[in-house]
Amino acid sequence: MQAFSDLWASLQTWLFESAVAPLLFASGGSHLLEQAYDGVEWFMAGIVEIMLIASVGLLFERLLPAEKQSWLHNRQVSVDIFYTFIHRSGLFPLFVFVLLTPLFDSLEGMLRMQGIVRPSLEDLLPDTWRHPLFVFALYLLALDFVDYWIHRAQHRWNWWWALHSLHHSQRTMTVWSDNRNHLLDDFLRDAIMATAALLLGLPPSQFLWVVVLTRLMQSFQHGNLRVSMGWLGDRMFVAPWFHRIHHSIRDDVSNDARGHNFAVLFPMWDLVFKTADMRIRYEPTGIADQLEGRDYGDGFIAQQWRSLCRMVGLK
Repeated sequence: MQAFSDLWASLQTWLFESAVAPLLFASGGSHLLEQAYDGVEWFMAGIVEIMLIASVGLLFERLLPAEKQSWLHNRQVSVDIFYTFIHRSGLFPLFVFVLLTPLFDSLEGMLRMQGIVRPSLEDLLPDTWRHPLFVFALYLLALDFVDYWIHRAQHRWNWWWALHSLHHSQRTMTVWSDNRNHLLDDFLRDAIMATAALLLGLPPSQFLWVVVLTRLMQSFQHGNLRVSMGWLGDRMFVAPWFHRIHHSIRDDVSNDARGHNFAVLFPMWDLVFKTADMRIRYEPTGIADQLEGRDYGDGFIAQQWRSLCRMVGLK
């Protein structure tokens, strides 16, 4: 593990020193060196994610498909791949985290002057519980709880649903579908998640790996996969069939898709708050009004524009 960590750090340093730093110095952006160094790691992690999706994810879709698909010439899936490259570059969550960190540092400094020290989630644990893996899992669980309620808000508030519905408009679900989102929708979610991470005291290095693990699991969940992890496993982690129900066009017709299976990683939140539908089934995906001819856009620009129009009531 240490060897991998050293190799990873060496590659990050090499990329930064050979490509990024010279560009910043040449363009007068030397004041951004620290953020850029972190950005290199986010970019590296994103490239690894894309490689895993394009190899392991597509292999499993070929071996265990939920429905027969021929999407190689499907423009909508091609657009999803474009979304994936945009979002997995890591720029969105990194930008929001870097933007908010100085604000929280200033606030924390003011609190310290008043004798108030904000504890992190790790500080609240007894010494015997502070194993790195346990602490990481605890942060992951806490942020997933926040993500569950963000997802419910995306479906409950009409203005936010107008943006988030773009994600649900994909009729050909694949491992590329997770990042099919409006840029404003992603910015809002990432801002809330970064705020929660800062409030919990999550270190930036761990925030990166929480995001990476979450995104990889979400790519798996959106895959065209006929996969179950068994009675217990399907209640511990969100399986593709569980999330596919959330995207089901039949459920949208009966308004169920706006009321079930919101969990991002752990179905326990749906089970606790009684929004779970545990009936395993594989049905066509999409939004009900697509059957009536509503157009959610064919390409990236059209999709982004139409979502904004829907949000202000023009579409």
